[in-house]
Amino acid sequence: MANDRDIIIACDFKNTDETIKFLDRLTRIRDEVVVCDDIMSGAGRPYVKIGMELFYAEGPAIVKKLKERGHRIFLDLKLHDIPNTVKKAMQILGGYGVDMVNVHAAGGIEMMKAAKEGLMIGAARFADKPKLIAVTQLTSTDEEALHSQLLIDKPMNEVVRQYALNTKKAGLDGVVCSAFEAAEIHAACGEDFLTVTPGIRFKDSAADDQKRIMTPAEAKLAGSDFIVVGRPITAADRPIDAYQRCREEFL
Repeated sequence: MANDRDIIIACDFKNTDETIKFLDRLTRIRDEVVVCDDIMSGAGRPYVKIGMELFYAEGPAIVKKLKERGHRIFLDLKLHDIPNTVKKAMQILGGYGVDMVNVHAAGGIEMMKAAKEGLMIGAARFADKPKLIAVTQLTSTDEEALHSQLLIDKPMNEVVRQYALNTKKAGLDGVVCSAFEAAEIHAACGEDFLTVTPGIRFKDSAADDQKRIMTPAEAKLAGSDFIVVGRPITAADRPIDAYQRCREEFL
């Protein structure tokens, strides 16, 4: 795999206070500092995802706060609109200094090209440009829903593969997909084309609202570059232990 693997923690919290309280628990349990050099070394604190709930509640301030704390940020807003609107929105998001942001591949090649153009304009002042990826199909969507609700008559893997090829043609850096599709996407789009895979659960975790899930170890074997992990870490009694378990399985 040409890309370095990493774990992105989905911080799907209601507000800044809940988010900071959780992130502090990754390095501190009660009053005792947990020594964990590998978590705090290299690129800094854990990579985190800010999704719709948290961003809509707190706005750009939450991005600024977490960047000040040394976190890399995947801003997961899944833009999907006409090209001009997406371009203008991405120009704003590019100015936040985030490390990764996304759109829906269903918006089409021209929309994705416009998103990339806007993002690069917005991020022009930063030496490290953000990655732009596209959502293929949500991991909460299964084959039955694809056919009966979305009226897409092709098999899931064919749909995801085509969306990934469209994404590459538009000049984006990769896709959000299920780990089940990671290997096929790399085969079609190249090893340097990123696969960011949610729907990650430990063997003993509840599936919750996810349909197409893998463990961190399975995702590693499947070829995922990044895994996005939420409740198995954020809802754990000891998040530091869950995070370490995830690192041991995936990195």
